[in-house]
Amino acid sequence: MIDRYASASGDFNPIHIDAAFAATTPMGGTIAHGMLVLALIAEMMTAAFGRDWLTGGKLEVRFRAPARPGDTLTARARAIDDDDDGDEGGSFRYAVECLNEREEQLITGTAAVAARGR
Repeated sequence: MIDRYASASGDFNPIHIDAAFAATTPMGGTIAHGMLVLALIAEMMTAAFGRDWLTGGKLEVRFRAPARPGDTLTARARAIDDDDDGDEGGSFRYAVECLNEREEQLITGTAAVAARGR
């Protein structure tokens, strides 16, 4: 998947695709592209909110740790509050994260989506 993402994005940084080079870096090996990992959160929000997410969803995240080849990743969200600002029903806010199989947080942050007609 990392190699396919490199081809699709045009990002051929050797930290992602060259194991020999990546082993000499502080990362100690190849890592997945941050945007590839972040896409899992966007995919989760799209599945939950569809067009509302695609046309007005917002993410604010921090990258905490790298994903490595062979990791099993999970994206999850937890509702944190409703922003009822009187503007078309406000928005829903979620704490979001992406974790590996060892429950290490790779990405943490918040997502917001307009509460249109909900």
